[in-house]
Amino acid sequence: MKTLRILCSAVLVALSLPAIASSAHASTYNPLETFAPFVYPQPANAFRTANGRPGPLFWQNRADYQIKATLDPVTRKLTGEEVITYTNHSPDDLDVLWLQVEQNRYLPDARGAFGDEAFPTEFTDGEHIASVAVEGADGTLQKADFVISDTRMQVRLPQALKAHDGALRLHISYSYTVPGEFGGRTDVNPTKNGDIFEIAQWYPRMCVYDDLRGWNTDPYLNNEFYLEYGDYDYSVTVPWNMIVVGSGELLNPQDVLTKTEIQRLDEARHSDRTVMIRSADEINDPHSRPKQSGTLTWHFRIQNARDAVFGASKAYIWDAARINLPDGQTALAESAYPIESAGNDAWGRATKYLKASTEYFSKQWFPYPYPTAINEAGSAGGMEYPGITFDAKEAKGNELHALIAHEIGHTWFPMIVGTDERRNAWMDEGFNTFIDVYEADAFHHGEYAPKRDVEYAPGGGNPADEIVKVLTDPDAPPLLTRADEIKEKYRHPVTYFKSAYGLILLREQIIGPERFDPAFRKYIQTWAYKHPSPSDFFRFMESETGEDLSWFWRGWYEHNWKLDLALQNVAPVDGDWHKGAAVTIANLDRLVMPATLEVVYNDGSKQDIRIPVETWMQHRSYVVRVAGNKPVTSATLDPQHVIPDIDRSNNSFTVK
Repeated sequence: MKTLRILCSAVLVALSLPAIASSAHASTYNPLETFAPFVYPQPANAFRTANGRPGPLFWQNRADYQIKATLDPVTRKLTGEEVITYTNHSPDDLDVLWLQVEQNRYLPDARGAFGDEAFPTEFTDGEHIASVAVEGADGTLQKADFVISDTRMQVRLPQALKAHDGALRLHISYSYTVPGEFGGRTDVNPTKNGDIFEIAQWYPRMCVYDDLRGWNTDPYLNNEFYLEYGDYDYSVTVPWNMIVVGSGELLNPQDVLTKTEIQRLDEARHSDRTVMIRSADEINDPHSRPKQSGTLTWHFRIQNARDAVFGASKAYIWDAARINLPDGQTALAESAYPIESAGNDAWGRATKYLKASTEYFSKQWFPYPYPTAINEAGSAGGMEYPGITFDAKEAKGNELHALIAHEIGHTWFPMIVGTDERRNAWMDEGFNTFIDVYEADAFHHGEYAPKRDVEYAPGGGNPADEIVKVLTDPDAPPLLTRADEIKEKYRHPVTYFKSAYGLILLREQIIGPERFDPAFRKYIQTWAYKHPSPSDFFRFMESETGEDLSWFWRGWYEHNWKLDLALQNVAPVDGDWHKGAAVTIANLDRLVMPATLEVVYNDGSKQDIRIPVETWMQHRSYVVRVAGNKPVTSATLDPQHVIPDIDRSNNSFTVK
């Protein structure tokens, strides 16, 4: 953000004197509380080390999927057959497997239905599991008993799956009815040229078994996901006139595209400008499809991913352009949207937005890992998956740019860095919102900068001032609150805004970009395709940046503490301005923060002095001796409003 840049003022701090003034009102600050040793939520051990890295005994299970599905747009029924190859790298024999069957979220008695702001009025008949079987070594199938509880399914294995690299193949047949727009993350929604199907949570998915909690079987209430990594090979059969866009690479373009469309895609792979693959004029032209009756099967593959989804419609306009990645690599940016969304003020620029944001994030943090990046327009609003996002078809201009950048930004959190979103959504939404801020600065010479949308600063103003609304709200939950416990009222202000602003403070005020950026890049690289915990992040950033940040983890993440710095007096040293100025500052509340002290002299010149957090390790108030030889007229703490001080009325002092 342009308003959140590090101050680069010249600093001169001379000797400091003992405090000589008390605060004007009672202070709640206790140094021994704020700077006490921090108790990390998760312990360090041989699996996860004290420096925040995977340990020598770290392990992670794997799930590879082969899926064949058929979508009937008339009945809205999806029928599927999947084979999951599940590999148990853990040190434990597993006698059961747990899977997520999240279409049960739309049943009237679903647990998640009772947590909404209002009880839902639309439902489906949930997920129907026709059969579950385990494949033997000789290829024969042995029926497995299973029990479904809400959005989870326990499969009881005929023989336990061995520890240390035991593997099995699980066969599941299933079906469900696609929910309408009430489905939220997965739905069918109308346009004038046909329905758009946004298909997610569309196959039984393995729950994560990890070293922190064993089986992670949190029900799907409304918060997002925690998934194992693997390769996905999936086929989707739809009527001949539908276009399908999905996670990963289309493996059979010769079967589902016309020669013209294949040529246009090849052109797009070599073009920095957007190339039309299927135009608005071709939507209702049967010759834009390779055949004019029956069905077509679209075959996709995505590797080293934690999910795969697709969109399908006969109403899509489809365009694409090349993404330029580090080391000469490329990928393909694509957008699929209805004619209602077309136009240069709307989705006509979507691929440009997608290309630019993916290139920026790849250069700044970690290379984009998938062959395609796809925007799909519908009513899901804004939802991320590996290689594809579902974005609002009504969005335009700045809103659309911010939406596309944010959703594709989720490639880095949680698609690459595999956060447990269902418990620690702040490590997903907040980290992603943080990288969005700088992408907005970078796009098209700052066309849409600085970023000030609802996901960052709820009131649209200075983040340092806006966050005060959260810090002073006694009901606002701390960041280390389980995601399902956070009310909708606080989801964006806390999970997105406070988490993102915490990283802004770390980068620009506490650590500095020269140390923060390499550490954050290394964090992404270290935990790529793994599952870090909050403690892993805390430990890693401390170890890499060389800072003890326990005071920040405690005040900003474990608690919702407030910051109130005060400037209480400015006087000449020993009554003589030629000896410098004695400036009395105080910390009145539990949070601490480094700050800039600006001193203004009688000739209009200024001097900035950096006040480190260590100032408050032993003191509630402190006298800073500022070298100088001329009278001071005023002094101000945090003159640029870059730290979240709850009371700015006591940040300035005028010398009488």
